[in-house]
Amino acid sequence: EMIRGKKGTHVRLLVIPADAADPSRRKSVELVRDEIKLKDQEARADIIIKKDESGNPVKLGWITLPSFYADMDRHQKSTTRDVLALLKRLKKENISGLVVDLRRNGGGSLEEAISLTGLFLKSGPIVQTKGSNGNIVISSDPDPGIAYAGPLVVLTSRQSASASEIFAAALQDYGRGVIVGDKNTFGKGTVQTILEIGRFTSLLGSRSQDDGALKLTIQKFYRVAGGSTQLHGVASDIVLPSLSDLPELGEGALKNCLPYDEVSMAKYTKWSDTHSLFLDQLKRRSAERVQNTTEFHYVMENVERLRQKLNDNRISLNEDVRRKEIADDKVRKETRAKERLASNQEEPRIYRLTLDTVDKPNLQLIMFPGKMAAAKKGGVSAKVAPEAAPDADSDLIGGGDEDDTKEPAIDPKRDETLNILSDLVDLSRGPKTASANR
Repeated sequence: EMIRGKKGTHVRLLVIPADAADPSRRKSVELVRDEIKLKDQEARADIIIKKDESGNPVKLGWITLPSFYADMDRHQKSTTRDVLALLKRLKKENISGLVVDLRRNGGGSLEEAISLTGLFLKSGPIVQTKGSNGNIVISSDPDPGIAYAGPLVVLTSRQSASASEIFAAALQDYGRGVIVGDKNTFGKGTVQTILEIGRFTSLLGSRSQDDGALKLTIQKFYRVAGGSTQLHGVASDIVLPSLSDLPELGEGALKNCLPYDEVSMAKYTKWSDTHSLFLDQLKRRSAERVQNTTEFHYVMENVERLRQKLNDNRISLNEDVRRKEIADDKVRKETRAKERLASNQEEPRIYRLTLDTVDKPNLQLIMFPGKMAAAKKGGVSAKVAPEAAPDADSDLIGGGDEDDTKEPAIDPKRDETLNILSDLVDLSRGPKTASANR
């Protein structure tokens, strides 16, 4: 409420910088109050041209979906309509495979989650819900059409919740796509409603907006396979090292959370009956790459450091100790920066596609071979990713500000997910062209 005010007036915020090595550091930011269009919450896409493990170029699509947004006006915003527009352009550009990135998607519209899932499946049940009366309702996608039928990977994290889990769970149960990310998603498998207290106090002759409201849990979600997303979330088919993959995050870390349970399986036909996902091969190839990827070694070191901090559960008030900790962090980051600069990692060519540019003939080039290396030489600073815990290094280095005009950050999860998708594309081509024994 302190940030809100009259249009054109100024407000100053005192913040902890995302890339601050010392959490005691502060920075003042001055903003001019105005109507804010949340463009960063809209679906967007990238077209990524990279080399597969055989050295052949492959064109891949990447859709980033921050939330499942919707508008009551059918002519306004819709996640499904926006993603469909992006898919049409990606298909026009002849992508060989697609990633849907739900890493920081906390959910949103249930209806959009159902209809969006339907873009990748034939008609069938998507999710089951059970109310307090015990009745089970199956929500289905009635449209037999498929907007995209190619190789598909869904990237998730502990921050993927609610509608994101419905989408990922349905595609996993159908065997439609490979789920990659943290061990599990958030684990929110419940439906809430807001009940205004004023509706009842008015019966007593008085009603005020100050009476407050109650947030009531009225339903639970269940997968078409019968299990709930409550507590368990959606388990990844391929797990990648992650700073956010901690038991302190998720529904299970909350007090008085509802338990996991199951209902009967809905009737549905699995996509994987006719389309293999090659999970064993994908897991083996990914594990080998992760073991030999320096960035993932950094992530695993960060995870161990964070676990130690959480276990110690204390901060020294001794100035000399704090200064030494800050100096050690600085040395560690500088050492890693030099190691990154010395690395010779193959960089992809990336084109950005937004809802404003989806119909334009020319695509915006945001990454090309040599650009990231030049940025490293220029001294790219480390910035903490939104999913990273405070006072810890990030899985995401060099970006994190959601600016569509800047190159993507160094993101080992993204890079490995693209490798997994590239493998899936390769294996899906069949034994005549796929390097299945690699």
